[in-house]
Amino acid sequence: MEDLLYKTESHKQYEYMAQMKEWVKLQSEKMGRPLTCHITTFGCQMNAKDSEKLLGILEEMGYVETEDENADFVLFNTCTVRENANLKVYGHLGHLKKIKQKNPHMLIGLCGCMMQEKLVVQKIQESYKFVDLIFGTHNIFKLAELMKQCVDSRSMIVDIWQDTDQIVEDLPSERKFRFKCGVNIMYGCNNFCSYCIVPYVRGRERSRNPKDIVREIENLVADGVIEVMLLGQNVNSYGKNLEEPMTFAQLLREIEKIEGLERIRFMTPHPKDLSDDLIEVLATSEKVCNHVHLPVQSGSSEILRKMNRHYTKEQYLALVEKIRAKVPNVSFTTDIIVGFPGETEEDFLETVDVVKKVNYDSCYTFIYSKRTGTPAATMDNQVPEDVIKDRFRRLLKVVGESSKKNINRYVGQTMEVLVEGVNDHDDSMVTGRLTNNVLVHFPGGEELIGKIVPVVLKEAKGFYYIGERAQEA
Repeated sequence: MEDLLYKTESHKQYEYMAQMKEWVKLQSEKMGRPLTCHITTFGCQMNAKDSEKLLGILEEMGYVETEDENADFVLFNTCTVRENANLKVYGHLGHLKKIKQKNPHMLIGLCGCMMQEKLVVQKIQESYKFVDLIFGTHNIFKLAELMKQCVDSRSMIVDIWQDTDQIVEDLPSERKFRFKCGVNIMYGCNNFCSYCIVPYVRGRERSRNPKDIVREIENLVADGVIEVMLLGQNVNSYGKNLEEPMTFAQLLREIEKIEGLERIRFMTPHPKDLSDDLIEVLATSEKVCNHVHLPVQSGSSEILRKMNRHYTKEQYLALVEKIRAKVPNVSFTTDIIVGFPGETEEDFLETVDVVKKVNYDSCYTFIYSKRTGTPAATMDNQVPEDVIKDRFRRLLKVVGESSKKNINRYVGQTMEVLVEGVNDHDDSMVTGRLTNNVLVHFPGGEELIGKIVPVVLKEAKGFYYIGERAQEA
């Protein structure tokens, strides 16, 4: 029944794309030029993946992508993890209003996590009436259908789902890179960390059928992809709600069988769910990269309890050591929040201690900010801003020292680099990544893009290497 629903919904959306293609063609003929579109993406890698799908649908309809917001259809794929992300969107909308006044035919759409908040939608309906289309995280596959309703009715269309058990993936997608790609393996989150809005806007966990995932990756590899990033809010929870349960480790074993696939990455595992089976896959697989992004958030067991993270400092460090014992060359990165409500100086020093003991290659550090709608926003003992900023500065120093120590250990070695593009600052150089996700810049041309090449790491520069291509044997 689920497969039938899946096929029926995909077929239905392709029909709407065909109808919109005729509309786009007529408008293009009237204007004497192709209709253009632009998507601005806020937030995480899952949003970036969603934007690839949205762009694929728009291009199927006949739109041509443009680099700026002076387009015939502008879509904001929003994030709501932090409230200042909402403010950015409102600022962009103010700018778009002026553009639309000069171009009345312009269509403006908003989608993504921010749209799952009722107060946000109400504000847009009342204060930004020039917006044409609003939808959320659960029904992005309906873009063509919603646009058809919009152009037919010539009024604002709002279609927000509070939750869904539908997964519709068999639709167009326009990849940013031809040689690597993100692949959604699950949606939603059941963890309810006290600072996080994601479970409320992304819904409960639901996993994709493993056969569908494998088939998608096989098709991507046939189209030139050699590296995939498996995406989910907590990939370690993969498979728990399937009719025939499958663990994340088992899924990785199936994916690594795909011929032509060279590298497998994943984002993001939760420390409380990381299994011994997954560690074994990391240790034995020739395709799964030796990089684990393992969010710690805080080094204080008391703060972790308030965060509802379900592990202690000691359990986290034991997990790191268990992974390192099996995968000696593993690279760890993490997320850390500074200034969570009630954080004392002693709590902060526990976080510093974790950074020193784990020796992360890099850390994504965040100053805590209240997120309306989360339990943490109403907690007592909110930390003063000046104290948070001082701790943040001190933490960055320790993180920098850790990163420098780690990056120096590989200087002089020859390692494989997947070349991702020409260097932004020097077009005689190319830029790529090691399997541990560290950047490498070395002399080369665009013909190397998408290839894995051996590179001698000559010099460490903080968070990246300068190298030179190794001589072929």
